Amino acid sequence: MSSPAERYAAARRRTAHPTLSDFTAELGFSLDPFQVEACEALDEGSGVLVCAPTGAGKTVVGEFAVHKALAEGRKAFYTTPIKALSNQKYADLVERYGPDTVGLLTGDNAVNGDAPVVVMTTEVLRNMLYAESPAIEGLGYVVMDEVHYLADRFRGAVWEEVIIHLPEWVTLVSLSATVSNAEEFGEWLVTVRGHTKVVVSEVRPVPLWQHMLVGNRVFDLFSLRPAAHAGEQGDQPRELSTRERGASVVDPELVRYVREQERRIDSWHGGGGNSRRDNGAHRPRYRPPARPDVIARLDAAGLLPAITFVFSRNGCDAAVHQCLLSGLRLTDEAERAEIAEIIDRRTGSLPEEDLHVLGFWEWRESLLAGLAAHHAGLVPAFKETVEECFVRGLVKAVFATETLALGINMPARSVVLERLVKWNGEAHVDITPGEYTQLTGRAGRRGIDVEGHAVVIWAPGMDPSVVAGLASTRTFPLRSSFRPSYNMAVNLVSSFGRARARELLGSSFAQFQADRSVVGLARAAARHEHEAERFAAEMHSDRGDVGAYAQIRREIADREKELSRDSQAKRRMEAADALAALRPGDVIRVPSGRRQGLAVVLDPGVTDLADPRPLVLTEDKWAGRLGSVDFPTPVTALARVRVPKNFNHRSPHARRDLAATLRNARVENDLGARRIKQRSAAADDPVLADLRQALRNHPVHQLPDREDRVRVAERWLRAVHEADALQRKMAERTGSLTRQFDAICDVLEELGYLVPEVAPLVPADTEVLGAADDVPLVTDEGRRLARIWSEADLLVAECLRSGAWRGLTPAELAAAASTVVFEARRDTPSLPAIPAGKVAAAVGEMRRILSRLHDVEAHHGVRVTRDLDLGFAWAAYRWADGQSLDRVLAGAEQAGTELSGGDFVRWMRQLIDLLDQLAKVAEEPVAGVARAAVGRVRRGVVAVAVGG
Repeated sequence: MSSPAERYAAARRRTAHPTLSDFTAELGFSLDPFQVEACEALDEGSGVLVCAPTGAGKTVVGEFAVHKALAEGRKAFYTTPIKALSNQKYADLVERYGPDTVGLLTGDNAVNGDAPVVVMTTEVLRNMLYAESPAIEGLGYVVMDEVHYLADRFRGAVWEEVIIHLPEWVTLVSLSATVSNAEEFGEWLVTVRGHTKVVVSEVRPVPLWQHMLVGNRVFDLFSLRPAAHAGEQGDQPRELSTRERGASVVDPELVRYVREQERRIDSWHGGGGNSRRDNGAHRPRYRPPARPDVIARLDAAGLLPAITFVFSRNGCDAAVHQCLLSGLRLTDEAERAEIAEIIDRRTGSLPEEDLHVLGFWEWRESLLAGLAAHHAGLVPAFKETVEECFVRGLVKAVFATETLALGINMPARSVVLERLVKWNGEAHVDITPGEYTQLTGRAGRRGIDVEGHAVVIWAPGMDPSVVAGLASTRTFPLRSSFRPSYNMAVNLVSSFGRARARELLGSSFAQFQADRSVVGLARAAARHEHEAERFAAEMHSDRGDVGAYAQIRREIADREKELSRDSQAKRRMEAADALAALRPGDVIRVPSGRRQGLAVVLDPGVTDLADPRPLVLTEDKWAGRLGSVDFPTPVTALARVRVPKNFNHRSPHARRDLAATLRNARVENDLGARRIKQRSAAADDPVLADLRQALRNHPVHQLPDREDRVRVAERWLRAVHEADALQRKMAERTGSLTRQFDAICDVLEELGYLVPEVAPLVPADTEVLGAADDVPLVTDEGRRLARIWSEADLLVAECLRSGAWRGLTPAELAAAASTVVFEARRDTPSLPAIPAGKVAAAVGEMRRILSRLHDVEAHHGVRVTRDLDLGFAWAAYRWADGQSLDRVLAGAEQAGTELSGGDFVRWMRQLIDLLDQLAKVAEEPVAGVARAAVGRVRRGVVAVAVGG
């Protein structure tokens, strides 16, 4: 029962905020303090920025904005970053307000778009603003869920565009994960949106316990725990206070046990065949606890359902397979029947012939056992089934990549991290404190769990104090990724004119942060200038300029490095030339590395003369591509063997037979080959000789304390260079976005998409946009570009203008258009094959257009347009041609691109999006072909995919 003070506060709130009181009366639960604070600010007419942990209930504030809009007879738009979240929020609001009141716009779906409440992806709202859609009329509130997505380097600009361009009468509700610079973001919102209340909560609604699993023992990470044991009567879980979190220390028992394990492993130094070399030292092979054992341990402790983050798609699938093989089953008969019903309902419309290709039966068996993988490689129907089963408590253990932490609401009782390192697309890197917080934030279901649990699996070399640092650090700064694009430029110029567009770009969060950073840079530059003055006084000599002498030394060192790089480049070119000269059947020697020894060339792989990558088979039956990096010196053919026609290097039998032939080949003795005596390039360089002579002739060269003075002079040089570099950086950051915008506009002017700012003569047959004489105008080609939303928007527009896609069939157009959509997950070793004939001709023309674009961009100092990626062309062609999913995926692999079912569907949906745009902006006959291509592509498993 509430206290008199609480009842009095509630009565006052009902009087001051009747709309909020009506809203809370329908909820069935009391609002947390941060929710009350945000809703009251919203009710008083302020915009709000709410930053709170995952699962804290931020969306309640967004839902109050919807309630308030309906109460006032105004519209509300609820935006989300991904379609799956839009679909989920649409379902939630329909359940509350009914299907007539709520609409959905995601690109895939358009349901009741004129409703007073519309859920949409952020890109849809951005497009509506640029198109000046009549739907904006009467709009009162916009909720931007997951607004921290503006840091996303690919899509983040969309959030800032929406925030900047929303009409001033619209109230903005921004919902974000906890970020360490919420006040800075809030200050920017005030500058562009007016009064905005910043509400920050770091309190998790469900306290989180941090653990480490070392071998078969589970330890608390901290000696000061965030909550009492659930089994202790009368104790309530509590969150650590800021003071306690700062004072918490790693559990000494954990530290002692980890050190004991490390000593035990180190004591086996040089442990024979069961050891491996790790950073120069011998260690026994460490085997982490088996995944089935980890899940069984969690199950026995009552800590399921659990999400295990693996950071690898294959690792997720392998984990499920391991658990199944171990006999692990986590469901009872009633749960299995319910899971089967969900599977049938969610996947019943998938074509029968596609189910085997997608691994349906194995996937179904794992779900029935309460086990599942969740990653982007799954088709949407599979992912959505896993999500529904997990939310309903039917699937007990999910193995997921980190994308789940950014996706829909799928909390668990426990979260397990197998590693603290992930692949970021370029290298293996440590996860950040922000990523750790976001991943472990899934642990603890509000209203269900008393506490959540995060478990890190220990491995040799993992320091508990480092894990504790990740768990206790609350630094997750929000950094803008806003950059102007061609499409953005023509839309801004057509709507506001170039001068006003510059002002809008200057008001972006990116420029706001850049301007703020200049203050810190100025302080650092002043510090280096002061140091330079001090060093200049110390090194002074009446017998010569020590600074000039040190500069000559610096120039000598730089020249030597340059000559060394040139020499290395020359050797690489020689090695590449030698690789380019190889032919199928040549026997070569790989000089070092894991593939050291003899190898036979299967395919020269000369698609890039700068870096040939021959496909080879080694003596130990490994087949793969090598490059110039594997050959520090030029390679020569030592013998030849016959490679069978139509040799399949993926066949173990074929590899075994050819490897036997290779081992029996008569190879010339090449141990002393290619030993060419090379004279140092530095010895013959006249520039270096002149510099060395100048150094010897300099008066400082004869000083007895020369080296002491030169050491000070080198510090002086470093300070001067640091100060100069910081000054340049300050100049770059001040107005950096407007300079980029001007350069992009210059490109568009040169290509005829914008009329130059000073252009008294406009061709009579050129249709232009713009109402005022002082507003730079957009041509009819620019207007078309304004309706193309693609990372390669200008390339698409140029292809349409040049007629590069005229005369293509629907399947051929799908293949050609896919090259501006697809991006391979990693660098492919060779150029993927593409359909011959018209497709190859169209791609050739696209390459010529792209080359011209890159020349124009280079002239104006920008590089916006991405390169073509041919890896999806065959898949797009075959699918649009009506071929089966099995043949499409197999054909893609033969052409050099491996695709999972989920990858295939995702790229097909992006291709459909581009083809839809072509159908609307292209002229006939290309527009008609694009419409036909959409119909051919939107079939089977692609047509079924309506989720995220």
